[in-house]
Amino acid sequence: MKTKRLFSLFLLALSCLPGYAQKMVTAQSPDGQTSVSVTLSDRIYYDVVSHGETLLKKSVIGMQLSDRELGQRPVLKKKRISSVRGTETPINPLKFSQVENNYTLLTLEMKGGYGVEFRLYDDGMAFRMRTSLPGEIEVMQENTVFQLAEDCNLVLQQPNEFTTSCEESYTFVRSSEWKADDKMSELPVLIMGRNQKILLSEFDLCSYPGLFLKGNADNSLSAIQPRCPLEYEDGSDRRQRILKEADYIARTGGTRTFPWRYMLITQEDGRLAENRMPVRLAQKCQIEDTGWIRPGQTCWDWLNGIPYGPDVTFKSGINLDTYKYFVDFASRNGVPYILMDEGWALDTRDPYRTNPQVNLPELIRYAKSKNVGIFVWLPWLTVEHHMDLFQKFEEWGIVGTKIDFMDRQDQWMIDFYDRVAKEAAKHHIMVDFHGAFHPSGLDYRYPNVLTYEGVLAMEFNGACTPRNTIWYPFLRNAVGPMDYTPGAMLCYQPEAHHGNRPICAGVGTKVYNMAVFVLFESNLQMLMDNPCRYDQWPDCRDFLTSVPVNWDETRVLAAEAGQYIVMAKRRGQKWYISAITNDQPRELDVALYFLPEGANPEMTSFADGINADRIAMDYRVEKASVNRNTRLHISMVRNGGFAAVIGK
Repeated sequence: MKTKRLFSLFLLALSCLPGYAQKMVTAQSPDGQTSVSVTLSDRIYYDVVSHGETLLKKSVIGMQLSDRELGQRPVLKKKRISSVRGTETPINPLKFSQVENNYTLLTLEMKGGYGVEFRLYDDGMAFRMRTSLPGEIEVMQENTVFQLAEDCNLVLQQPNEFTTSCEESYTFVRSSEWKADDKMSELPVLIMGRNQKILLSEFDLCSYPGLFLKGNADNSLSAIQPRCPLEYEDGSDRRQRILKEADYIARTGGTRTFPWRYMLITQEDGRLAENRMPVRLAQKCQIEDTGWIRPGQTCWDWLNGIPYGPDVTFKSGINLDTYKYFVDFASRNGVPYILMDEGWALDTRDPYRTNPQVNLPELIRYAKSKNVGIFVWLPWLTVEHHMDLFQKFEEWGIVGTKIDFMDRQDQWMIDFYDRVAKEAAKHHIMVDFHGAFHPSGLDYRYPNVLTYEGVLAMEFNGACTPRNTIWYPFLRNAVGPMDYTPGAMLCYQPEAHHGNRPICAGVGTKVYNMAVFVLFESNLQMLMDNPCRYDQWPDCRDFLTSVPVNWDETRVLAAEAGQYIVMAKRRGQKWYISAITNDQPRELDVALYFLPEGANPEMTSFADGINADRIAMDYRVEKASVNRNTRLHISMVRNGGFAAVIGK
């Protein structure tokens, strides 16, 4: 009997030691509606419950290093739960000029020099691993698994391999049917739950490969990441052949934090398009003086670069007269930039030998006299081989560069993005990353990074259809700026679309193509059409060139993911409204409750014309006084839209 009592006392004492004090830890969001329960047994498991519904059950967090596995038989040293309240003010506010950052922080420190931290928000959660190990470590793979509690639909972007420009159309699979030998998916992923939706993505990606996911035919999504390249050679002016890969995905400092894996959880589809998680999770800006960073619209010559018409008295092409024509249009309409695509340099491999037909020094001088800045395009390999070009561009008077064709997310390439952002910032150069993946935090650390492509966009002409594009506010654009290149003046319904460079057209109605100019967010918003075509429709031109790229407030008025969306955005005292639909017509009524009490501002609206379902160019313009009691009726034909501005 005495022996049993001593043994019981021993177990009691043992349970009080670090690592045995608690095998399960639970934390809740500030409103108590979302919780995470972490179980420490053979691995680190966690469950997520939101609004009474279990969304993830027995999901796994772990990391395989070259000499140990983090998360295997975890021993808890210390836990801490705290409440954090704050407000973030983004330098380039895509959706909101201020964002509340209130969350519950759960920190678990494990024996063995690592830990996990969770943030619980009222509308989601995020977690990341951190290590405090000496020297460098080699990460062989992540053992991260998102185990969904139920079978559900997934909206995915599935490349054939890790080398991808992230321009695939969305695919739709059941979580129980997505097999390990099927195509993987890049991020973000949309999980279409029974009552709630989860937008799954990553953030604060730094010197570490991007996350891809694969299915296991059991409602689980497992991490998979590209290995680090060791040997490579140039394959062309914009392609690199990887000759040898490491057996690890990252070699990195042993004391660091790893990227956030975050989930925006919502019961309303519109909240996906209002996603605040990137602002909340962002690191502090690394640029001391950001006054020279000026987001804005830009004219662009790649898709429609040949001016024509009675006011064009010169031979159009890649030459000084054509670019001056673009500059003059930009100056007349308050557009701060023009972007010169391929052809301004004699050789794409040499950024210092410019095309004499362009006469770049004279063009820069002329543009500056008109208060217009110039961006120039370059393949990424040219930048890699001439990293001093940012200094040269600053000396010339170039304000920004569009860098193209990276098409990878391995650790080496993520470091390239970082080096470019940092070096460009030293010389006051803004950056547009084309041929890129989704934004993952670099644009907050270095806000001179204005935008990213990573989307099947307007440059794909007839392949860029509203049926796919309608997902962008809920997925791709929800996670950060998106270089979609909107603003087409010549528009067709999908079955009638035709036209390629140098006369490109948009798919969807004319008003649809105006609406996405408001709806889609980018700190460098392209006017993809030719100045001569904008001048043919001055009412459309004046509306588009008035649209801000940064916003004080964003409100989704009505939405169903993959079907339609109506969004209102405010800059100062002026509101813009945009709506688009997929290949189905819509009749919607929305309230203008956000307008100030007692005000009766004028609304100028653009709506699909009566024949726009067949002739996409058909539209009508109306003016009316509105107030906060107005019920706005929005009628959209298939692949149609609505756009309006309220106030002067």
